[in-house]
Amino acid sequence: MSLTFTPPHHDLTYMAPLSEQRADRLVSFLAAGQPGSVLDIGCGWAALLLRVLEAVPDAVGEGIDLDQEAISHGQSVAVLRGLTDRVDLHVDDARDLAGGWDAVICIGASQVWGAPVEEAQPLPYAAAFAALRALVSPGGRVVYGDGIWSSPPTPAAIAPLAGREDEFRTLGEVVDLAVAAGFAPLAAHEASLDEWDVFESGYAAAYARWLAEHDADDPDVAQVRELADRQRTAYFSGYRGVLGLGYLELLAV
Repeated sequence: MSLTFTPPHHDLTYMAPLSEQRADRLVSFLAAGQPGSVLDIGCGWAALLLRVLEAVPDAVGEGIDLDQEAISHGQSVAVLRGLTDRVDLHVDDARDLAGGWDAVICIGASQVWGAPVEEAQPLPYAAAFAALRALVSPGGRVVYGDGIWSSPPTPAAIAPLAGREDEFRTLGEVVDLAVAAGFAPLAAHEASLDEWDVFESGYAAAYARWLAEHDADDPDVAQVRELADRQRTAYFSGYRGVLGLGYLELLAV
């Protein structure tokens, strides 16, 4: 029997190290362009997309992700917020998308345009920016967010990740790649350590909850403890303060 944990949305507002203050900023950036259409690639349960639609009453949105459970939760939230007639959330492959969007959100989804994750290749920033630029017309707005090195990678940091120092780039290097792809950065900023702590704690909370809800002699306890220990060690003894997440507010030029 496979283990069943509470889904991430039970403990996280966003599937990223993203505070409400930073989310407000990103929503305001997108809403300022008064977009008629907004696309969210790798939307998860579409928390940010739904906020943009609430901020721009005339906009319609589409969110795609490969996680059916996350999509289903996003659909239920859209119902509660009265947005079902303005948003389409579904499982799909971003590589099949066509252009024509006024605004695009892409946070933690650059790997879509790269090699399979199992191959442990560097994050394909350039390919992601090229694909995003093709989706919007000049003047279109893009919120991009993905992993960066906040400080030089250490052996302990890269071990639980892809195991390579060139997996990520610095924030400045990522900004340069965005410019080369046809964007003008309006702003670039980075998730704080507090945002990371909240995110990692929320992501791992499902293990703690499972252990608290099962007897100590449950046959799966050892496996769940190992999963929890591995995640905790990877973060606190590995990439905490080394792996960051950069956010870019981009205008297509």
